Amino acid sequence: MSIRDSNVVIIEVGRTVVRAGLGLHDLLKTPTIEIPARVGLRRNTFENAATQSTGGFSGLETPLASTSRATSIFPQTALPSATVKDYLVGAQLDEALANGQDIVVSWPFSDGDISDWAQAEAIWKYILFDRLQRRRIQNESPVLLSISPGVSRETYERICQVFFERFNVAGFAILERPMAQLYAANTLNGVVIDIGDEITEITPIYDGFILHAARTALALGSRHCQNYVAHLLRSNQSIMNALSPPTSPLDPETLHATLLELVKQLWKGDAIKVPSDGETAVIEDEGVTDIAAVVVAGREKAVIESGMKKKLTAKASAAEQARAREIEALDLITVEFRGHSLTIGKERHRFCEPLFDPSLLVDLPGTTALNPAEEKPLPLQEVVGHVVNQTDVDQRQYIWHGLFVTGDITRHVKGIGVALQSRLAPFINSPDLQSDIQPRSIRVLSLPEYYAEYRETGNGYAAFLGSSITAKIIFSESNGKSYVSKADYTWKGPHSIIEMTPALL
Repeated sequence: MSIRDSNVVIIEVGRTVVRAGLGLHDLLKTPTIEIPARVGLRRNTFENAATQSTGGFSGLETPLASTSRATSIFPQTALPSATVKDYLVGAQLDEALANGQDIVVSWPFSDGDISDWAQAEAIWKYILFDRLQRRRIQNESPVLLSISPGVSRETYERICQVFFERFNVAGFAILERPMAQLYAANTLNGVVIDIGDEITEITPIYDGFILHAARTALALGSRHCQNYVAHLLRSNQSIMNALSPPTSPLDPETLHATLLELVKQLWKGDAIKVPSDGETAVIEDEGVTDIAAVVVAGREKAVIESGMKKKLTAKASAAEQARAREIEALDLITVEFRGHSLTIGKERHRFCEPLFDPSLLVDLPGTTALNPAEEKPLPLQEVVGHVVNQTDVDQRQYIWHGLFVTGDITRHVKGIGVALQSRLAPFINSPDLQSDIQPRSIRVLSLPEYYAEYRETGNGYAAFLGSSITAKIIFSESNGKSYVSKADYTWKGPHSIIEMTPALL
């Protein structure tokens, strides 16, 4: 069977986001679809399904997973009696939540597996038929699905069954996300650090295969970083006066949510940099005072405009140059937020500090909700060092030559890989292992420049790019030995995906 590149569908399934695109082009494109990996069930539908599931008793012993008014972040609710058609996905769900409807929200991929098959199918169906406008009756599109690593063979088989029997795809293949991410960086050896919202996954890869015995996950993510900077911004008096004026202060919960929203706007707006010298960026108390004084005096606009000048004029005096350097050192920016012009200083650049020093999160508001009843996580550099040292000695030098930091955060916050690299130096210096196989350096990877469509996206779309590269190769093979065709599925059924997935053999 001949497959046209224009019909190929790529679907990348993360814990909290699903990305997709149609067609493979000479210049590989970024995803055209990106939706939260969640479904919603209206409260009355939920209660009816719960009644059926409990034989007429509608009061569940455990609390509901989430509603549009709940505080849980990525909860899961499995209801065996709910059908695919019951669930709201994508724009429908967004609209229902925006209108304040009573919706039970569930994230079926948030634990790195599939917690509910009807919910997963609802998301995939929405992508294929609502957004990509595929036709089930005459579906000419093969699909490459990128998923979290380490799921069972039974899960592979059931996914394969869903795509052939429910969606009628023309061909099908599965790729683990860390492999896709490393393919995008043009190597087969390395350690992938995928920073998610609440979980960071660390995956060592050698010679094109994931070393599952050493793979691990860390309960730290971008939401912890947001929480930390939200706490730091409480010291910025000008921000506090604007958002929670003394005459009408916000309640603590609303204030915290407002600050979190501000921090999210900062990092999504590329306003945050990571110090690359391996040291925590220390902000002196008087620095904060200086910023507050500048704002109170109404001079923030003049200070920022001065700081944005590219060059000093040749006639500038020594005093003027010194003043310009002082302004630049303050590193002030002004952002528009909820009708306010807020001036923010260098505290925003401390965003990634909790990744390297989780003790900073102790007793901060909101931290307990992120990691309830869990042990305090170790610093990222310690976990990465431990993961690589779990691999065979002769593999480590190759793995260390591929330090690849990815995740949505890397689309906007640059320099995390270099900051991590400097903190990992102690883990490659082993006095007991002085030989030719002793790792001598750590190399930070990034997406190659020749992927023009990805130049402005950091490493955040690495899984989608790697999936596109893989799809371009396997779906163009004349023998079709790297994906499941309709003929293969008719002959061997769901088990055919096992034979076509080298990582499972």
